[in-house]
Parts: sequence; C-alpha cells; structure tokens
Amino acid sequence: MKSGASNNLNKLEDKAFLWLIVLISALFLWTIIPLYGAVLWAIVTAILFRPLYRKLCGALHQRRNLAAIATVLIVIIIVIIPLTALITALVAEASGVYERIQSGDLNFGRYFQQILDSIPPWASEFLNRFGLANPGGLREKLATGLSEASKVVAVQALKVGQNTFNFFISLFVMLYLLFFFLRDGEEIYRRIRDAIPLRSEHQRALFNKFAVVIRATVKGNLMVAILQGGLGGLIFWLLGVQAPILWAALMTILSLLPAVGSAIIWFPVAIYLLATGTVAKGVILLLYGALVISLVDNFVRPILVGKDTKMPDYLVLISTLGGIGVFGVNGFVLGPVIAALFISVWDIFSASNQVIQSPNP
Repeated sequence: MKSGASNNLNKLEDKAFLWLIVLISALFLWTIIPLYGAVLWAIVTAILFRPLYRKLCGALHQRRNLAAIATVLIVIIIVIIPLTALITALVAEASGVYERIQSGDLNFGRYFQQILDSIPPWASEFLNRFGLANPGGLREKLATGLSEASKVVAVQALKVGQNTFNFFISLFVMLYLLFFFLRDGEEIYRRIRDAIPLRSEHQRALFNKFAVVIRATVKGNLMVAILQGGLGGLIFWLLGVQAPILWAALMTILSLLPAVGSAIIWFPVAIYLLATGTVAKGVILLLYGALVISLVDNFVRPILVGKDTKMPDYLVLISTLGGIGVFGVNGFVLGPVIAALFISVWDIFSASNQVIQSPNP
C-alpha cells in the first residue's frame, strides 16, 4: 500500500512540476512578447552570420568574445547603417506622398483617366463594351485601390519614423542578443536540444529545417526582393518618376509574394508613360522591367540559396500572407518558417507511422 501511495504521490508531483514548467514558460513568453521582433531578428542574423563568426574565431585564435564583437560590428556596418539611412529617406519621402494624397495633388484616378483618354478608339470601344471604362467601374476601383495601397505604405513608413525611440530600443536589444547568440550559440543549441523530449534524429531534422528555411527565406526571398525593389527604384529615379524610394519599398514587398511580383508596380507606370507621350521612357521601363527586374530572380536566387530546400510557391504565398496578417512585418520570416516546420513535423510523423505499420521480416 505504501509503495502504491508513493507512486501516486510521485505521479502527482511530476504532473505538478510539468504544469509549473508550462506556466512559467508561458509567463516568460508573455513577458518578452513586446520584444519578440528583436529576439527573432537576433536569431535570424546569428544563423546567417554564423559562418563568418566561425572564420573570425579561427583567425583570432578562438577568442570568442572578440570574434562576436567583430561580427556584430560588421553587421552594423553592412546592414544596420544602410538600412537606417534607407528608412530615414523612406519616411521623409512617404511624408510628402501622404500629404499630396491628402491634398488631392496626387490623384490616381486622374492618371488612369489620362491613360484611357490616350488609348486607340478600338481599345476604348472594347473597354466600354465590358463596362471597364465606365466612370463608376474599373477606373474608380483601380484608382481607389492604388491610392489606398500607397497611403497604407506611406502611413506605415510614418509610423516607423514616429516610433524612433522604440525602434532604437529594439535595435539595441537585437544587437545585444546577437553577441550572445554568436558567442554562446553552441551551448544554447545544446541546452534546447537536451530539454526537448524528442528523439535525436527528430531534433536534428527540425533544427536543420529551421536553419535551412531561415537562410532560404532571408538570403533568397528577402535579398532577391530587396534587389528587385532597389533596381526598380533606381530606374524610377533615373526616369524622373516621383517618390522612387517609396515605390521601391512597395516593389520589394510585392516581390516577396509568388505569383504577384514587382511588375504590378512598374508595368502600369510604363503603360502610363507610353500613354502620356513619354514613349522613350515607357519603352525603357518595359525593357528594363522585363529583362532586368523580372529575370534577376532566376540568376541571383540560385547563387544566394544554393541547394537549400525550396517550398512550393503556393505554400510560400499563403504562409507569407498569413504570417504578415498575424505577425506584421516579421511574418515575412515567421510565416514560411512555421509552414516549413509544419511540413517537417508531419513528414516525421508519417515516416514513424510507416515504420510502425511495416510488417516485421
């Protein structure tokens, strides 16, 4: 009887301790939620710059502190400073665009009407037949959509400028954590691995998938999107299109989404240039968009990603859009990562079931 009572007591204590772990873990996560973006990007940056840290560590005779500091300084020089300058310019440009939209000086309906007025009669008749050139039809809807999209981007950029203090606090936390994630990354990984109650092969599969998707998402999707947006902004600036930095930011965002892409921005602008008499600029933009912006993905992504696992485009699309809806800008990374881990977990579960159900020889 005493043995049975002792076993029951031990089970009760184990359950109580498990619930305590869950409670404390939930409270801890709740506590760091305001800074989860800084934590996320510290992890992402540590994964991306881990190879550089290892090389510096070897060159500095395993002085881990010095190697971590040097890596953080490199991140500041090649990533943080250019990004901060770009955000500052974007905020200034977005402020001007927002004011022009509010005052009516920037009117997408007027621009769209100019295109309609300049198209050939046969094309105008074709649009009228389907009600697409009707004042209450496509023109107003498209103009409203473009205006709202531009306004949303401008407002979000303004919010970044207004929350400068929070931005720099998050940036400091990210860089601070980055130092420790680089220096103590192996120890942190070992502790997490030992604490997770999974088989070692399952742990390896999940951690490897996490690292691969982070690299593929940031090195591949994000870098290619930034490059496409930057190239688009450059040609807009050279052609004298207003607010090139703002349009570059919008093209970068759209380039992250499969089946969408930056052509949604540069193609209508090219059509507008052609329709309003600046034929040379329109042709240049069309050729540049088709031969440079659109094809950069085919050449740059394999170099940046290499043989990293690539998820299907439809899964990238829905996970990215869903991630943005739930996590905001961090969803660009979190959405695809969660989707990849979802696939990995079910692949592991399916493989385990096949082993269990397979007949013994």
